[in-house]
Order: sequence, then C-alpha cells, then structure tokens
Amino acid sequence: QVQLVESGGGLVQAGGSLRLSCAASGSIFRFNVLGWYRQAPGKQRELVASIDRGGQTNYADSAKGRFTISRDNGKNTMYLQMNSLKPEDTADFYCHGKIDWQNFWGQGTQVTVSS
Repeated sequence: QVQLVESGGGLVQAGGSLRLSCAASGSIFRFNVLGWYRQAPGKQRELVASIDRGGQTNYADSAKGRFTISRDNGKNTMYLQMNSLKPEDTADFYCHGKIDWQNFWGQGTQVTVSS
C-alpha cells in the first residue's frame, strides 16, 4: 500500500513562509518522480514543482525564485519550502508520486495566505 501524507499547511500573512512535508510509506526511491500540485477554489489542479529520482527539479513559473522542492531519502519525505507567499498562493496543496504508470496522491493540505 503506497501512501503519501502531507503536513505543514496553515494560515500565513503575505510575505511569510511555510514548509510543506510529504511523508511516503516505504522508500521514496520507488517513485520515478515526486511533485507538489495545488488547486485553488474554482480552478484546475496545477503543478507547482517536481523532483525526479536523480534530483532534477522543475518549477511552475509562479513558483520560480520563491519555492524550493527537495527530498530527504533517509526520511522518505519530500518538502516544499515556500517563501514570499502571496494571497494568490492560497490553495489546497497535494503531494503526488508516480511509480511507473501509477499515480499516487496525498489527501491535501490547505494553505491560506492573507493580505
């Protein structure tokens, strides 16, 4: 059973920071790629950042320069450090992992940025 569990969301003022965590059941080396997606009210889910098994990262334009994705293989955990948060970053954030053709999602964690 593959499980991804997010934590770290919350309410923060604009300009503040949050660090999201995604803990995987078992080794995260199983995943070809891990990523963070977000879904704002009334909008489609969108990719924020991803990191592959080799550590190569990819960011949405809106995240570049503000967010950093990383992984701690020893802790089987992926992180998203979010700095300089803006009200438009308000969304539910989801952890995603892909093993071959299978996609796995966490339950989501809410991030609210107040102006």
